[in-house]
Amino acid sequence: MVTLKGKQIYLRALEQKDLNFLYLIENDTKVWEVSGTVTPYSKDVLQLYLDNAHRDIFDVKQLRLVICTHEHKTLGLIDVFDFEPNHKRAGIGIVILDEDQRNKGIGAEAITLLTNYLYETLGLQQVYANILEDNLSSLHLFKKLGFQVVGVKKDWVRFKNTFKNEVLLQKINS
Repeated sequence: MVTLKGKQIYLRALEQKDLNFLYLIENDTKVWEVSGTVTPYSKDVLQLYLDNAHRDIFDVKQLRLVICTHEHKTLGLIDVFDFEPNHKRAGIGIVILDEDQRNKGIGAEAITLLTNYLYETLGLQQVYANILEDNLSSLHLFKKLGFQVVGVKKDWVRFKNTFKNEVLLQKINS
């Protein structure tokens, strides 16, 4: 895959060296609310995932890329999910593990790089994101990047016996 480079960061495919980082993210209970995870992942299970991460997006309908600084520091992950080539759409999600690295334009750059790739290389017509209603910083970020709120899914996500609304945002390729 061609490396996707921006001013601050680049996106790259998962590699075997990402096992420990993947282990940290997938087992961070603060991320579970948005990822739908309810149990920890073992390194063995994550290794199996890494062993299959090379599979084509047209086959597995998803793609996970690593967000890195130009100094090769791993910051987070950005995902494509529910890839629908026939309907020319996909969902995207992002997580930056280190809270000190948030609100510095890294997420905006990663989303822009990925969205451009999806439009220009894969020919998608639209990209969408599902964001919890109380995740104001993510909602602000996606809206700033041209995503529009197209709906609210009431009581959509249950986490720790609480139901939360999820906002559906969409960006049409112009």
